[in-house]
This record gives sequence, C-alpha cells and structure tokens, in this order.
Amino acid sequence: MSVYTKVERHELEAFLRHYSLGQLVEYRGISAGIENTNYFVTTTNGRYVLTLFEALSMEELPYFLDLMAHLAEHNVPSAHPEADNEGHYLRTLNGRPAALVLRLEGKSVDEPNQAQCAALGRALGHLHVVGQSFTGYRENQRGPHWWVETAEQVLPQLTGEDAELLDNEIAFQKQHRHDNLPRGVIHADLFRDNALFIGNKLTGIIDFYYACNDVLLYDVAVTVNDWCCDENGHFDAPRLEAFLDAYRQEREFTDAEQEAWPVMLRAAALRFWLSRLYDMHFPREGEITHIKDPLVFRRILARRIASRDSLSLHPGRDEGRGTRDEVF
Repeated sequence: MSVYTKVERHELEAFLRHYSLGQLVEYRGISAGIENTNYFVTTTNGRYVLTLFEALSMEELPYFLDLMAHLAEHNVPSAHPEADNEGHYLRTLNGRPAALVLRLEGKSVDEPNQAQCAALGRALGHLHVVGQSFTGYRENQRGPHWWVETAEQVLPQLTGEDAELLDNEIAFQKQHRHDNLPRGVIHADLFRDNALFIGNKLTGIIDFYYACNDVLLYDVAVTVNDWCCDENGHFDAPRLEAFLDAYRQEREFTDAEQEAWPVMLRAAALRFWLSRLYDMHFPREGEITHIKDPLVFRRILARRIASRDSLSLHPGRDEGRGTRDEVF
C-alpha cells in the first residue's frame, strides 16, 4: 500500500456521498506496500480502507472484489467490500478505479510465533478449499512469463554473481511444469503485512489484489518463505511445522505436491526477488512510497537452492535426518 494519487478532503467527501457510511471524520495515507494508493478513512459510521487502483483496470477489478466478498461470506477472515448506494463495489475517484472495504481490527506482526503461524496456515487451507466454489477466473500476471520478461529488464542492472544466479534459476524453473498439481484461487502475496492479529487470533487477511487462479502449493510456498524464516533465509522449524500441520487440517497435500515442494519454494523466492529488484531499479513516483529490500529474497533463494531435495511438507517427521540447513 502506498500513495501515488493524492486525494483532497473535498474530493473524498464527494466520493462518500455515494455511500451510506456517514460523514467523513478523518483520513490519512498508508505507506506500507507498493502497488496501489491507499488511505485509512474514518466516518461517523465506522473505519474503512480506501484503495485507488494504479494499474488494474475497471474490467479486471470485479474478480478481486467479488472474490473478497465470496471469501468473507465463507468464513475466511477477510474484509468484505462496501457496496455503494446502487449496490456496486467499484467506483472512480480522481481518474482511478476506487473501492472501500471495512477496516479490520488488529495489526500485522513483525516476528510471528508458532500460534500465529498455525492460525494463518489453517486460514490459508480454508481459503484454498472454499475458493474452489468461486466462479471467477484470472491468470497469474506474475507467473513464469512475467519472470522471464522482468529478468530481461533487470539483468543489465545486476552484478556478475547476481546475474548468474538469476539466469540459472530462470533456466531451472523452465525445466519444471506443474500440470499435475491442485489448482484454484490463491492469495499470491500473503506476507506478514497482509495479515492482522489481535494477540494470537487472526482477525483478517488483506490485500487480495494479486489473487488469481494458480497452483495452490505456490501460495503455500510464498507464505512460508516469509512467515517461517529467520533473517538469513533459514526455515524456523517450529513455525514451519505449526503452519503446515494447521494447513493440513483443512487440506491434505498430495504426493505430487511433496515432490514439487523444493522447486516451488525456489519459484516463490524467485518471483519476489525479481519484483523487488524491478521496484528498486525502476521506481515509481509517488507522494508516499515503500520499496522492499530485494536482498531478503536473494538470500532465501540461495538457501532454497542449497537445501536441494531435502525440504519436506511434513517437517516434524524428518527430525534427525540431517543438519538444520539440510532439512530446512
């Protein structure tokens, strides 16, 4: 979340007249995240998040808003979009598509514990199950085709060692197809700043604007690469086990998913190393912006490559198989 499009108070007040949400009390820009313009908005009726979409079109956005409504209505802890007085989730503001969602209670966690990882794992498993009944469809816009295109743009900006690592990983991922893996709706960006907690209770999963239909295991890999790692990219065994055990209470992994797990962890690390490299070398202008460190995912990718084939979807069963680095 960032601010690229500035909204004046009188413009927001005019926008809110299309909703039955009371009078504007206050609003402020949000600096976390990188893709869209976001504001916290407080009215006399409640607290909301206003998003102005900087890249997604009016035609693309119903997928995300309808998905958010579907998930909230199927007991996934998430924010339901607010409909305007005509029953629409989507309007325009300052030339941008715009939507309001209820602001959830809680806050993101910087250092998640085992209980929080378990709560998130269970919620992601439930999301993957109930997402099967969602009728919308969207391809992953940050999938393998995007990796190749983005790598071509950032490679000239890299040192020899980083360029070699990126070239080699792109070539490695091209050797693997995942047609036999379960697919469905995925969040695709479930980082620590996209989940809210009060204590150990998960109060909401937010920011579904990378959501799409893709391999479910990829979503798991994206999530654990952030939630269950230390600063050097090593998996924290208790957190990883808590997450995966809770996920399996909602959806069990297949044998094909176990076989693909090491490759998928590398794919998830590659995707976010690439996006952070691109944002660093080709920054967008904005009133408030936030660019995340690409070195975090360079370290994670290097660690996953070093782990080779010893990574498991059942880490608790693998105790004693080897060193911490070999197993996790």
